[in-house]
Amino acid sequence: MSARDVGVVLDVEVQASTEIEMQIAAARGDGVGVGESLEVTLDGERVAAEELVDGLGARIHRVRVAPGRLEISYRATVEGVGVPRPVSAHDRSLYRRPSRYAESDRFFALAGAQFDQGKTAGALVDDVVAFVSSRLRYVSGISDASDSAIDTLLEGAGVCRDYAHLTIAMLRALGIPARLAAVYAPGLSPMDFHAVVEAAVDDEWVVVDATHLAPRQALVRIATGRDAADTAFLDSHGGSIVLNSATVVATVRGDLPSDDGTQRVRLS
Repeated sequence: MSARDVGVVLDVEVQASTEIEMQIAAARGDGVGVGESLEVTLDGERVAAEELVDGLGARIHRVRVAPGRLEISYRATVEGVGVPRPVSAHDRSLYRRPSRYAESDRFFALAGAQFDQGKTAGALVDDVVAFVSSRLRYVSGISDASDSAIDTLLEGAGVCRDYAHLTIAMLRALGIPARLAAVYAPGLSPMDFHAVVEAAVDDEWVVVDATHLAPRQALVRIATGRDAADTAFLDSHGGSIVLNSATVVATVRGDLPSDDGTQRVRLS
């Protein structure tokens, strides 16, 4: 895989003193080289950020700030492909449970009627992705941060996180562990942060995307979790903020990979 250049610039108005957490940095991984810079300023003055790292290499950068204009700039060049981690026994337990935005316990009847549970996990994953892709229309702005998989199914439309939540809920209802990955996605248009799904197939995590908006081979992991509640790029605790703008960049040096949707792709 060619080197990928990724980054984001956030312009945030802090209205009341708060603790802010950002998940915007490329995740660390064995075999992956990341050259990067992160700059956080409040009214032009540098602010030091504390880094927290989870077991999958995802990083939260945390700052405590007073009211003012907060500007966050992150840039990275990612080289190489990391070593995928196998599906653990803990993964199988955690990622089959219902969660805030992927309430799989409400999908048992639909999943049982819609899909042949005698098929292999890999075939069921393909069937679920095809179902979600055909059932939904991609419509920017049609959903909000409180919409869950049930809301998306009823609406029949959404954005990448909605596609991901519905895919995850259906897979979990079929007994297949599934989780959400927030990623940088070269080739995505219009450019933004992107959400895809990792499903457990033959003890490996494979990445699927019912939107088919960007080649999966070029994705760069940012964060991983049960659903979007675990992977938000910006969180505020105890204060008030307004996000004025977010400008995301993700490109590949060289040719963008071709993805016909049929390959088994692993997100390192």
